[in-house]
Formats: sequence, structure tokens, C-alpha cells
Amino acid sequence: MASALVRPKSNRWIGGVCSGLARRFGTTPNTMRLIFVVSCLLPGPQFLIYIGLWALMPSED
Repeated sequence: MASALVRPKSNRWIGGVCSGLARRFGTTPNTMRLIFVVSCLLPGPQFLIYIGLWALMPSED
């Protein structure tokens, strides 16, 4: 595990959630975005989880 779970100020597209998750788990932000987009093809609460993480993850100082 790379670092704390925060939304970085750089390399954000919408809210920085995918970029923060990618940094935390040691992948690239584009890989995490691809995983999110592919997961949206499956049924489930992906958008609600994204919005929840956006609200709960602190922004990087």
C-alpha cells in the first residue's frame, strides 16, 4: 500500500477519487478509471459509492 487515502490536487478529472484510489493501491489513475468505467457496465451502486468517496475522502493539502 502506497500512501493514505486522499484526493490529490493534481491529476484529477472529476473529483479525484480514482486518482486517490490509484495512489493508495499503487496503480495508475487511468487504470483505476478504466476499472470504474467497466464496473459501471455491471449492476450495482457504483455511482453512489463514487459520490460517497468524493464526500468522505479528504482533499490533499
